[in-house]
Amino acid sequence: MYKNLTITTLLGVFAVVLGAFGAHALKAKLSPEAMNGFETAVRYQLFHVIVLLVINLNSILSSKQKRILTLFFVFGVLCFSGSIYAIYLMNIPAKTVWFVTPLGGLFLIIGWSYLCYIFFKKALVRQKMDKK
Repeated sequence: MYKNLTITTLLGVFAVVLGAFGAHALKAKLSPEAMNGFETAVRYQLFHVIVLLVINLNSILSSKQKRILTLFFVFGVLCFSGSIYAIYLMNIPAKTVWFVTPLGGLFLIIGWSYLCYIFFKKALVRQKMDKK
């Protein structure tokens, strides 16, 4: 659990640092469209940090479920936000990493879908128990 929380808090630190860097150092260097893309990467990263905190501090999820969800969301953030950061911070041509951003989005979608499946399954179990 603490490994997942350590990774989560590091993602949070980087989200805040990159958000501040974007707001102060990149604003004059990036076009409004590029700045919007950069802010989207920071926003997605920060939202998923909050989700990871809730997941990993939640007592109704098993350790295995937390580990799997953490992997999906961390890989999702690294691919989705990371590829956008690479484009705007390291000037890597979008054509070079075009497939990484949607792959990250797919990891995030799979993570959310798996979380939905877990809760749906728990609701069914609870419903059966309530009928007894």
